[in-house]
Amino acid sequence: MSFERHRQDWEHLAEIDPLWAVLTVPGRKGGRWDVDEFFATGEAEIGHVISTTETLGRVERHERALDFGCGVGRLTRALGGRFESALGIDISDGMIDQARRLNERFPTCEFRVNATADLGQLETASFDLVYSSIALQHIPTVPEIERYVSEFFRVVREDGLVVFGLPYHIPSLWSFQLRRRVYALLRAFGVSEEWMLRKTPLTPMRMTTVPEAEVRRLLEREGATVLHTEPIDEGPIRALRYYVSPA
Repeated sequence: MSFERHRQDWEHLAEIDPLWAVLTVPGRKGGRWDVDEFFATGEAEIGHVISTTETLGRVERHERALDFGCGVGRLTRALGGRFESALGIDISDGMIDQARRLNERFPTCEFRVNATADLGQLETASFDLVYSSIALQHIPTVPEIERYVSEFFRVVREDGLVVFGLPYHIPSLWSFQLRRRVYALLRAFGVSEEWMLRKTPLTPMRMTTVPEAEVRRLLEREGATVLHTEPIDEGPIRALRYYVSPA
C-alpha cells in the first residue's frame, strides 16, 4: 500500500465516521458515539498513563506533550490538561479539522497535519512526553512503524519519556483481515467507499503487528531503555504499551 493510499483511507474515515474510526468500540459505528463519553475515555487513559509515569519517576517537566496519530484529539485534550501545551498530529486533514472543532475551548491544545513518513516538521528534543495509542498499528509496514518510533526519540527531551502501544499477536482468523481485503477488492471494482463505510462492516483499516522482541531490538538500537510494559485490552488482539526512556 502506498503512503498516499493510506492517507486517503483515513480521509474517508474522517469524513464518514471519525469518532468510531478513532475508537472502534462495538455498537458505536455510524455516528453512535456520545461526544462526552468518547472524550471521557481519553481522560481515563491518560490519567492511568500519567499515574504510571509518576511511579517510574518520570516525567520531570510537564511543559510540552506530543500525541502522535491524534485523530480528533481524544487524548490530546487530556494531555493538554496535564501539560502546559499538547500538540496532536495526524496524517488526515479531515481528522485535524474535526480535532480543532471539537477542542476549540481548550487553548492548551494545538493540532497539525503530518502527512509525511517522518516527523521532520518537529524540532529535536522539544517534548517532555511523546505518546501514541492505537495509531502505529494502522501504519502499513513494520519499517514505517520503526521510522516513526525512531523519530519519537529524536523529538523527545533527554529527561522525557516515550510511551506507545503496539499489537504483537492477532488470532489466526483475524490475521487475514478479510473486511479490509473485501473493501479493497470492491473499491477496485468501483464500489462507493462512502456506501461501504456507511452501510457495511467493511473497513480500510489494517492491523500491523510487531513482536515484542523486535520492538525491544529497535529500542536497543536507539540506545533507549524500556522502563515498563503493560498489556492493552483490545479484545482478542494482544498488545503492549511500552514506557521508554530515551537514555
